[in-house]
Amino acid sequence: MKDTITCPRCGYVLDKYRNPFPTVDIIIELNPGLDEPGAQNTEIVLIKRKNPPFGWALPGGFVDYGESLESAAIREAREETSLEVQLVCQIGAYSDPARDPRFHTISVVFFATATSQPVAADDATEAGTFRPDKMPQNLVFDHARIIKDFFALRQKGLPSFCSCIAGIDKLKKSDCS
Repeated sequence: MKDTITCPRCGYVLDKYRNPFPTVDIIIELNPGLDEPGAQNTEIVLIKRKNPPFGWALPGGFVDYGESLESAAIREAREETSLEVQLVCQIGAYSDPARDPRFHTISVVFFATATSQPVAADDATEAGTFRPDKMPQNLVFDHARIIKDFFALRQKGLPSFCSCIAGIDKLKKSDCS
């Protein structure tokens, strides 16, 4: 959406743009069996939000200026869950203008793994692990859809849905189809 702003010194009219905010969300599996299709016993990490909108959410947040999406995902995971994660792949982008009730965001969702237990920090009041059949009811944003999409893709096995992250993951391009 384009708007204008006028320079207070010279009166020149400039175009002013409103753009969506870039964000990341991270689906973190604990002790995953990466090559096991289905993995119904897999647990993912969710946080209970300290700030509105209240409820359970995937760890994530805003990308800082000058920060890569991958660095933002690692930072947000550490800040909200105290976990050091290994990014595996990008799952996709979610851009519905109504996905965040506060403003328009675009989220790039990453799949990551971790081996320790999460501890809530920063914007989280609680951190927990949940199996696909035991998700909390009060998921915020579009995270119920993201999680549903993830487990549907996970059912097919990791290589069938990954898009490799150059320089970060341990997968070879040939592992991705």
